Amino acid sequence: MTIYQESQGILDHMFNACTTAQISEFIPEKRGFRLHGHSTTVTLERAFWNVIDAMAQECGLPVPRLIEQVLDSCLVANDKNLSSCLRVICLKYLNIYAGAEPGSESAPGRTEQHGG
Repeated sequence: MTIYQESQGILDHMFNACTTAQISEFIPEKRGFRLHGHSTTVTLERAFWNVIDAMAQECGLPVPRLIEQVLDSCLVANDKNLSSCLRVICLKYLNIYAGAEPGSESAPGRTEQHGG
């Protein structure tokens, strides 16, 4: 009987890191907003809402204003599929900005923030 089983790859490692305590990250959550004066409901998994909340905080915007900006760009790039566009934006944010030092080359467009 094996007590320790070595991970077979990236997917095994990711799924082993997903515990039942994290199941809420996978559950779709609906949030309602007024975007450009129209009521809109967006459904995303909690993991994506966590990223959107972090992005909004970093940008100094309320979540509805951040989503409004994404929507305005999404109209051109993604034929109005806002949920899909938000998921892609979240992945791009995590890949490009999250964990990068402010002002570093790996975080284009970011400026250094100074504590007050």
